Amino acid sequence: MEVAAVPAVDVAERAPSAVVAAQDITRRYGEGDAAVDALRGVTLDVGQGKLTAVMGPSGSGKSTLMHIMAALDRPTSGTVWIAGTKLGSLSDKEITLLRRKHIGFVFQFFNLLPMLTAEENVLLPMTIAGEDADPEWREELLKKVGLSDRRTHRPAELSGGQQQRVAIARALVSRPTVVFADEPTGNLDSKTSGEILDLMRDSVDSLGQTTVMVTHDSHAAAIADRVLFIADGLIVRDLTSPDAATVHTAMEELNPS
Repeated sequence: MEVAAVPAVDVAERAPSAVVAAQDITRRYGEGDAAVDALRGVTLDVGQGKLTAVMGPSGSGKSTLMHIMAALDRPTSGTVWIAGTKLGSLSDKEITLLRRKHIGFVFQFFNLLPMLTAEENVLLPMTIAGEDADPEWREELLKKVGLSDRRTHRPAELSGGQQQRVAIARALVSRPTVVFADEPTGNLDSKTSGEILDLMRDSVDSLGQTTVMVTHDSHAAAIADRVLFIADGLIVRDLTSPDAATVHTAMEELNPS
């Protein structure tokens, strides 16, 4: 299916004040005839205190875009800013420090350390950074995610939904500039998924936590303030506060059966 990109808006002049911004991002894997262009010129910025969802067919480039915007990968060309810092000239050590300060992650498969308790997993980013979490904030966070009575349990003693709550709290504990969530409900049943989505939405509404979520689920995307649709490495549609039916229709148009 041939698709056209949404016209790019030049964010270069305002990128330093954007939470995350990307200008003309491309990402090519391989060389010559075997080369694959995962991204073909993406420009966007992420609104502060908003939840932005990214959707697209399998292989569209949505996960590649998230990895580049989260400083987990480098673009082949183009520029990314996080909290006003241009990433292109940073060393690997500087990138690591920037991620530690500004970025939180929520993954589909939780990525908890099995030998640590729920509370220790939540506090892990602070432990790695050699910092102590404010006690009041720690207690507020554990209560907000419903883990106050599970804090001493290890991952094997927790349900999938509880493990994802731990992962969300871990992403929030350092009060990052932006949280990136990669298919956060993809490994959960529908009821638990709804509870996790409510929690993520609440972190935006009550804490002002800027969040970018990659998802294939139209119901998950419908909680977002903005939904970006990617196809063939380009942003092809940009919707504000759509409902699940609108998101589902847009995805069907991108990926007809």
